[in-house]
Amino acid sequence: MDLAEQIQPWWLKSLKRVMNKEEIVKKINSFLVDEFEVEADDVQPDANLKDTLGLDSLDYVDLVVSIESNFGVKLVEVDFVGIASFQSFYDLIENKLKAKNS
Repeated sequence: MDLAEQIQPWWLKSLKRVMNKEEIVKKINSFLVDEFEVEADDVQPDANLKDTLGLDSLDYVDLVVSIESNFGVKLVEVDFVGIASFQSFYDLIENKLKAKNS
């Protein structure tokens, strides 16, 4: 192990481990409930992401920042094209993580 690997923060090391789908969903749901003050029961795979969270353009910025801080991946505007449900959002994050770790 070289010096750079030795001094990495613990959270960066944990990001290198590939999360499974269940872990991704659980983590997303957890911070969405906290960040957007919605009921956990309202966050369902087939529910509409925008409507359930009451997202406006500034909220999308908060969502992008939350994803980056929680998963270490960046989202851009084009990533949200076609994202309607929580399931499609989970899939987006899972695919971003796979691409990052490959």
